[in-house]
Amino acid sequence: MNKEQTPADRLAQQEMLDAAIRDNMKRIKHKLIVMSGKGGVGKSTVSTNLAYGLMMSGFKVGLMDTDIHGPSLGKMLGIEGKFVQPADQGGLLPIEVNGIKVITMASIMQDSDAPVIWRGPLKMGAIKQFLGDIHWGDLDYLVIDSPPGTGDEPLSVCQLIPEADGSLIVTTPQDVALIDSRKTVRFSQALKIPILGIIENMSGFNCPHCNKPIDLFKVGGGEKAAKTLNVPFLGRIPIDPQIVETSDSGEAYIYSYAKTEAGKAMQEIVDRIVKKTKKD
Repeated sequence: MNKEQTPADRLAQQEMLDAAIRDNMKRIKHKLIVMSGKGGVGKSTVSTNLAYGLMMSGFKVGLMDTDIHGPSLGKMLGIEGKFVQPADQGGLLPIEVNGIKVITMASIMQDSDAPVIWRGPLKMGAIKQFLGDIHWGDLDYLVIDSPPGTGDEPLSVCQLIPEADGSLIVTTPQDVALIDSRKTVRFSQALKIPILGIIENMSGFNCPHCNKPIDLFKVGGGEKAAKTLNVPFLGRIPIDPQIVETSDSGEAYIYSYAKTEAGKAMQEIVDRIVKKTKKD
């Protein structure tokens, strides 16, 4: 018969996990928190391609999906049906994809169709375990993909990693980008997380027939928001149907289409992020 945990036991476990988080984070040079003011802006796609772009630049990279209710990185990385395994020394081993270390709820939940019906404390507990129980090892960058908005998950990440290099805010080209970006910028400022910049996704489209640009969702809303909010603008990523295709097939667009217009735009954004986070 198992002995029921006492409050002292639970406190001791929590202190051990907090110590593990500190030790893990000391071994990771840079932590990037990818955020958005609303859903549907391609934030997880941007997170995946940023991680790949950093890896292709020669860095050791981890990718953490903190979307507890609707994780999508499992599909985008082609690791559906693969699950984390226990490490010999305790804790869990992340899944590796082309050298990138990955953790997502999709690699923990045995039933992908089962809803995660959790309140805030349970979600924070899961993110703590992602940070403390996973054997990240020595990394140059940890890219943290947060769900949209300013709720429990991004709040937990910002509180648990106050030393993060900063937030990357993904938005779209419409004028409404200013409204969405303003909330996320103020959220970062309130939590004293530096703002590395705004990324404008789905920005323009080149017609495959006439090769002329078509502004399906306009162009420039993210850049305008960055100027209005006085934060850096990191670049714009044009629409390419192959971005959708690669995400659905478990590839990273930048890995397979590095020489396209969108692939080059992604890499330029990666290069700007590296420059911003580079320490003397």
